[in-house]
This record gives sequence, structure tokens and C-alpha cells, in this order.
Amino acid sequence: MASGILGTQQSLAANTLTTVYTVPASTVAYCNFNIVNTNATPVDVRVAIAAADTPSAAEYVEYNAEIGGYGVLERTGFAMQTGKKLVAFSDTTGVSISAYGVEESTS
Repeated sequence: MASGILGTQQSLAANTLTTVYTVPASTVAYCNFNIVNTNATPVDVRVAIAAADTPSAAEYVEYNAEIGGYGVLERTGFAMQTGKKLVAFSDTTGVSISAYGVEESTS
């Protein structure tokens, strides 16, 4: 059972969907994420808990959420089943995301 950082901490490329974490087989993950804007100006971000690397509209948990200059967006308490992906997007560079939590075997 893993705990701590889930997936890879990422610096987001502008206008690009980035898969940050995928729940392994036979696992449920309890996940939180933190997005940091290292720019002095606001940015818009999107985050989805998705079945694929390209989320459907219904899978977004944040959509064009504005993060102020040097600000942080944090969401907690997502239970994600096997195969689900945490997918993030930013409208500009200078934005990073970290996912953290706990994985538990379902077998």
C-alpha cells in the first residue's frame, strides 16, 4: 500500500491535458491534490477524475477555476477506483500540481 505522493509531481505545459496519476489495478486510492500558481498573474485550471487521458465534460471536478497570482487550489477527499486518472490542465505555464494520499488493495 503506497502513501504520500501519488503519481508524479508535474509542472503543467500551457493548454495541454496532463495525466498526473492513474490508480493501479486492484486498488482504490484516496486522493487529494494541490495546484500552485508560481506566476504573479491569475491562471485558469481544470482538473478531472477521468476514465481516459481526455476527460468528458462530466468528469471535471474543477473547470476554468481561477487561481490568483502566487495562489494555491487544494481539493481533498476523492475516492478513485482502479484505472481512474487525475488529469490536469492550465491555460499558461508556471503552474504545478501534486497529488497525495493513500492506496489500498481491493483484492
